[in-house]
Amino acid sequence: MTYQFTIVVPVYNEEDNLLRVETELLAYTKIATKTTKILFVNDGSKDKSQSIIEAVCNRNPEFSYISFKENRGLSAAIKAGFDFTETELVGYIDSDLQTAPSDFNLLLEHIGENDLVTGVRSNRKDSFVKNMSSKIANGIRRSFTHDGMDDTGCPLKVIKTDFAKRIPMFKGLHRFLPAMILLQNGIIKQIPVQHFPRVAGEAKFGVWNRLIGPLMDCFAYLWMKKKYINYTIAKQK
Repeated sequence: MTYQFTIVVPVYNEEDNLLRVETELLAYTKIATKTTKILFVNDGSKDKSQSIIEAVCNRNPEFSYISFKENRGLSAAIKAGFDFTETELVGYIDSDLQTAPSDFNLLLEHIGENDLVTGVRSNRKDSFVKNMSSKIANGIRRSFTHDGMDDTGCPLKVIKTDFAKRIPMFKGLHRFLPAMILLQNGIIKQIPVQHFPRVAGEAKFGVWNRLIGPLMDCFAYLWMKKKYINYTIAKQK
């Protein structure tokens, strides 16, 4: 089968969620508007995630995986997923499934004229503290990037793969995907999507790394923006 769309699923100690991920993403492949495959990126999990991932991939040809030797963080896992994608389009969803795979179809409707389409979590089902820290962090980031995005941390995105592969690696990358597409003179759009409570496992980010981390990463982004090299080929032989 020729696939058109790869969904990257970063995994770090999510053994309690992975069978649900298998069920829901397999169901999505049946209704997807693009022929879809799933790529797990195991970010050095310490639990049974890797053995479960291998079992899932062995029984489903649509699933594959790469596994880090050690934990390198969410941004590294996402970037590795982009680097190993071979389809024209690449998506990203968290393994906690607080967003719905079916909503990828909403984003895919708009990817033709855009280079990145990101979800905006409607009626978020997180705690007050988590919602407020995320709102503040988004405001800080938006004041630095001017990307116009209301919820850059939403773990549901679709990107044209050639743009995704040109995103440089740095920690905190996952907070700046729309801004990094803008640096490539790409076009971005946000679409409201569903949001659900986490039903298993533990959140990997607390108040500290939702506020202090994004602020420090903003300065890294400003440095990246100043140094970023962008070019367009006019002729080639």
